[in-house]
Amino acid sequence: MLYTVGEMAKILGIPASTLRYYDKEGLLPFVERSSSGIRMFTDKDYEWLKVIECLKQSGLSIKEIKGFIDLAMQGDESSLAKRLMLFQTRRDAVKKQIEEMLETLELLEFKCWYYEQAIQDGTEEKVRSLSLDEIPERYRNIQKKMKVYTEIKTQKGEEYTF
Repeated sequence: MLYTVGEMAKILGIPASTLRYYDKEGLLPFVERSSSGIRMFTDKDYEWLKVIECLKQSGLSIKEIKGFIDLAMQGDESSLAKRLMLFQTRRDAVKKQIEEMLETLELLEFKCWYYEQAIQDGTEEKVRSLSLDEIPERYRNIQKKMKVYTEIKTQKGEEYTF
């Protein structure tokens, strides 16, 4: 089946201008055009576009994605190992980002609990003075990390606030 830029953009959930930009940047050398010059996308093009969006979401620049497209256009013999390495590198980077985001979420969850308690008590004093055992178990790990940081800052004579 053939799709126009607008139809493919709608399927992908992105602006049509994004597809035009990708084409302008050389990311769509596989997309055919009608006799009047209109881009015509196929189901196979959809797969390519999903890969492009994946690489973009993983943090690659347009230039780096163009490098991947160029490798793919070279064919299997000269580029399979390079393409694999690219995806392994992106996978590892995304896993690291996920770990960092999970730690960020953990801190946000803790701080929500912390301030909910402070509001309930009418002050931060009570919640601030809780021992590690008095803090809900799911927040202890992040609290330990925060305590280490505050102890280091205190030893250096620096102020800290959270």
